[in-house]
Amino acid sequence: MVFDQEREYSSKWACIESIAGKVGCSSQTLKSWVAKAEVELGRRQGLTQSEQDRLKALERENKEPRRANEILCKVSAYFAQAELDRRPK
Repeated sequence: MVFDQEREYSSKWACIESIAGKVGCSSQTLKSWVAKAEVELGRRQGLTQSEQDRLKALERENKEPRRANEILCKVSAYFAQAELDRRPK
């Protein structure tokens, strides 16, 4: 809707303010929706929703091995210290 009527207004913001009142949301909310739509359509730089979802999934995947590695490092340090503290026979 904003993309279709943008030419009728002096600026994009004027168009957004006008449409926001008709739709029943704040101008800032509509502005963020327009920005997301522009990214999805390739008119603006940024990550699309599918790219954001993929990135979150990869971050979740990386979190578990990092946590496991941290635990293994602590356990290794614990046993190394225990070996040093052991009395010689």
